[in-house]
Amino acid sequence: MKKAFDSALYIRLQTAAILKRLKKFKRLYLEWGGKLLYDGHASRVLPGYEITAKAKILKKLKGSEIVYCINAKDLQSRKVLGLANLSYEQQSLRDLRDIKKFGLKNKFVVITRFSGERKALGFAERLEKIGKDVYFHKEVKGYTKSVAKAIQSYKSQPYVPIQSNLIVISGPAGGSGKMAFALSQIYHEKKKDMDSGFMKFETFPIWNLDPWHPVNLAYEAATADLQDKVMADPYYRKAYGKKATNYNRDIENFSILQAISRKITGKKFPYGYKSPTDMGVNMAGKAITDDLACRQAAVAEIKRRYKEYEREYRQKRQPKSTLIRMRQIMKKIKT
Repeated sequence: MKKAFDSALYIRLQTAAILKRLKKFKRLYLEWGGKLLYDGHASRVLPGYEITAKAKILKKLKGSEIVYCINAKDLQSRKVLGLANLSYEQQSLRDLRDIKKFGLKNKFVVITRFSGERKALGFAERLEKIGKDVYFHKEVKGYTKSVAKAIQSYKSQPYVPIQSNLIVISGPAGGSGKMAFALSQIYHEKKKDMDSGFMKFETFPIWNLDPWHPVNLAYEAATADLQDKVMADPYYRKAYGKKATNYNRDIENFSILQAISRKITGKKFPYGYKSPTDMGVNMAGKAITDDLACRQAAVAEIKRRYKEYEREYRQKRQPKSTLIRMRQIMKKIKT
């Protein structure tokens, strides 16, 4: 396949952008979107993207520390992840082994949304035997709907005593509680007069490509089970008079997130962000060298995902809603 993405340029630009953001804070919590070290999806839709680009970026972020978050509900479920069909526990153990293999630092694991799940307790015991410090963040229903409830939630969660100034927060999949963990830490550190910040590492959707660009539609396909939708960021247009692309959950949650963060920090624009796009650092679009080739690769990936979801639906591993969502995406690439 024709090379259409300059991975070396991307690694250089993305690393520099993260370090530039770090200079604004005494400590920065970096929510790591997507897979932690290997990104097969990116390598398929951006031909030339090195599958270990994320690991190389992490290696360049000297002194950083990884905190691994996993949702107790996901540990309890029978759902499997990715082409390898691994359970959440299996994927988490694989990630932790890979962290060690790449020589990266990880001591803390946080089990989020915990309400007594048996498998979560068993998994914690297993992690402690391999030298991890495990913390439990309890389930607080509806906390994203109320600022007061959110603050009470952060106040009640245990503080994880991390020493690094750059904390990378990862997990096996979406919904791992990464952002809630970061905001809880920032809440506790604000009480200690520590200037902590938050940002997101993003690869998809790519903010400076149109929402209907096939590369961004391929992200919709990858998250069809979550019903994610790529769209224009209205906050970015209002703040800067320019277009930017984001996705529904970040856009829908930005207002309450901003209100919560204002309460924590006492600032009108917490961390300097006026839009959900501002929260992320994503230089992938600047490393595309052949847009047409990326479009073609993305369409091929969408079709592959469709066949995969069809197979999983027949195996009763995906609900019908996922298949319906994929059919909507397939129509977009034919128009």
